[in-house]
Amino acid sequence: MAQENNTNAHPTHPLARLATFCRTCIFRLLSVGPIPTHLAFIMDGNRRFAKKHHLQEGTGHKAGYMALMRILKYCHELRVKYVTVYAFSIDNFRRSPDEVKLVMDLMLDKIQGLLQQDSIVAQYGLRVHFIGTLHLLSEPVRIAAQKVMKATAKNNRCVLLICVAYTATDEITRAVEGSCRAKCDEKDASVKLVDIEKHMYMAVAPEPDVLVRTSGESRLSNFLLWQSSSCLLYAPNALWPEIGLGHLIWAILNFQRKHSYLEKKKKMT
Repeated sequence: MAQENNTNAHPTHPLARLATFCRTCIFRLLSVGPIPTHLAFIMDGNRRFAKKHHLQEGTGHKAGYMALMRILKYCHELRVKYVTVYAFSIDNFRRSPDEVKLVMDLMLDKIQGLLQQDSIVAQYGLRVHFIGTLHLLSEPVRIAAQKVMKATAKNNRCVLLICVAYTATDEITRAVEGSCRAKCDEKDASVKLVDIEKHMYMAVAPEPDVLVRTSGESRLSNFLLWQSSSCLLYAPNALWPEIGLGHLIWAILNFQRKHSYLEKKKKMT
């Protein structure tokens, strides 16, 4: 299913036009039902993809980036307002220094690419947020991330949230600490749920409607633990670079089938 984009033909190529027409028809049918406002993705399987295909180290991450571009394109066409991706966990810093450097270098290259005139940011009017403890990133990556956030601050058509140097436990801990500091000088020093949520990194977006983790894994891996209590979980067997249109359609169909139940559950929490 992920291979529908192997026909990366020029947009005027007959096959490309046919693929676009078919996708438009499918999306119009899907749009008759509810469309998720917020999709979140745990991009799992880049390294396994490289091993599976006997590719050089790092090639899997590059293939994963191309998969992300595909998904963002489809989400834009479906008018999904928010997309959150788990790009790099705090725990990933424990990997070998060579792999961490490779990922940081690739991240720097792709972040800088977002500032180009022909980038996906310019095409789709994306606002980009980098979510996490950003001071843990290398200085060039952190500076590039800050530039992108500043440059896209006025965009409002779609929002891309990239979780880097992130874990949910770190987010929750820092939110509680921030809430306590904010309450220090107030007469009512009790910390309420709303106070904590206001200090969450993810306060810039609504809770996800669907959380997708590739590679068939059903673990959340310390991702959006606070925000995912009422969302639909979907774990296709495909590795992240293999994710494609079919997987996204299936996720949305499942969301539509369970929409009434999910809405009732949200109202109860």
